[in-house]
Amino acid sequence: MTVVRVDKKISTPESGSAAVKLVLVVDDSRAQRRILSSYLNRWGYTVLEAGSGAEALELCREHPIDLVVSDWMMPGMNGLEFCQQFRKLERENYGYFILLTSKSEKAAVAHGLDIGADDFLTKPVAGDELLARIRAGDRILRIERELTEKNRLVTSTLAEISSLYESLDRDLIEARKLQQSLVRERFRDFGKAQVSLLLRPSGHVGGDLVGFFEINENEIGLFSIDVSGHGVASALMTARLASYLSGTSPDQNIALARDKNGQFVARPPSEVAEHFNRLMLQEMETELYFTMLLAHADLKTGRVVMTQCGHPHPALQHADGSVEYIGEGGMPIGLIPGATWEDFEVTMAKGDRLLLQSDGISECPDPSGELLGEDGLIELMQRNRFQKSNAFFEAMIWDLNKFSEDQDFPDDISAVLYET
Repeated sequence: MTVVRVDKKISTPESGSAAVKLVLVVDDSRAQRRILSSYLNRWGYTVLEAGSGAEALELCREHPIDLVVSDWMMPGMNGLEFCQQFRKLERENYGYFILLTSKSEKAAVAHGLDIGADDFLTKPVAGDELLARIRAGDRILRIERELTEKNRLVTSTLAEISSLYESLDRDLIEARKLQQSLVRERFRDFGKAQVSLLLRPSGHVGGDLVGFFEINENEIGLFSIDVSGHGVASALMTARLASYLSGTSPDQNIALARDKNGQFVARPPSEVAEHFNRLMLQEMETELYFTMLLAHADLKTGRVVMTQCGHPHPALQHADGSVEYIGEGGMPIGLIPGATWEDFEVTMAKGDRLLLQSDGISECPDPSGELLGEDGLIELMQRNRFQKSNAFFEAMIWDLNKFSEDQDFPDDISAVLYET
C-alpha cells in the first residue's frame, strides 16, 4: 500500500488558538485517504497519510500528531491495535483519536472507547460530520493543553517557592544562631546574687531579648524585652536593642553614664525608657514597638530600682515561698511621643528571688485555649521553689509543656531570674 510522506519540517496553518494543526489519516484504501485529506486540506489542516497501522505508528514517532482519523478494519495492525500502540507512545501533549467504522453495535463502540479511542465516525463519512468531530476534538485538546501549561507553571512556581523556602530556612537557622549569641552568658554568680537567663523563640527567630550588664562592682542591670510581632523584623530589632544595653561595651550602653570621676553609674531606668522612646519614634522609623522591664540591682543592699514599660509584672518570690506581683504597669515604648515612665523599687532579703518574664509564659495556653495566667505562674514558682538558677527554668519549661500537653508554644518564652 502506498504511503504519502512529507518532509519532517511540517508547516502548520495560522489558526490562532486552535490545538489541532497536524492530522494523520490512516486507511488501507488510497481513495478513502484522498477524500478525507481533501476535506482536511480545504479546512486548513496539515495532513499526513498512512496506509497501515504500522506505517502510521512510525509517522507518530517522527511527528507531533495532534489528531488521528483511522479506519478500524485494516490488514495487519488494525485500527484498535494501532490505537493501543499510539497511547503507549511518549508524547508531550495528548493526541485525539477518531475511529472510522462500519460497526454500529454498542458493545464494539464501548470496546473501542475502552481501548483508548476518543470518538467514532460511521462510514461513509460526511464532510460536515467529520468537521464537527474534529472541532470537538480541538476544543478538548485546547482545554487539555491549557491545563498542561497551567500545571507546568504551577510546578515551576512551586519549585521556585520551594527553592526560596529552603534558602530562607537556611538563613533563618543562621539568624537563630546569631540571635541566641546575643545572650552569650546564661548564668553568672556575682557572689551575693546570681542571674540566670532563659530565651526560647517560638519559631526560628523571635522578638524577645533578655540580658544583664555590670554597672560597677556593686550594681548590675537586668532587662527583659518583648518586641511586637514575630519573625525577622522583630529579631532585627532585638539585635539593635541589645547593642544599646551592651555589657561588653559600656560606653555604648544608654543605661550607663559617667560621673565626675569618670566612673560608670546607672541612669534612672525611667530615663532610659524615655530615651528608647525617642529613638524608636524619631530615628528608627519603624512600626514596631516593644515592652520592657529594666532593673538596676544593688548587690550589697538588695535594693532593686525598676521601670515597667507595658511588660508583665515582675514576680517577687520571698524566701518562705510566697509570691507577689510588683510594678506600676506603664505603656509600651515606641507608641506615644513624649511619653514618660516612673521608677519603683523593692528591697530583697536573703533567699528572695525576682522573676522578670515575657507574656509568653503567663499566656501559654492549654489545649482548650485556657491561659496559664498570673495565678498559674505563682503556682508554678511555688512548686519549684527549691529549684535554683537554670534548674528552675528547666522545671518551668517542663511544667509549661505539661500544661500545654506538649503543644508548640505560640509565643516566645523568655525570663530573667535574679536570686539573692
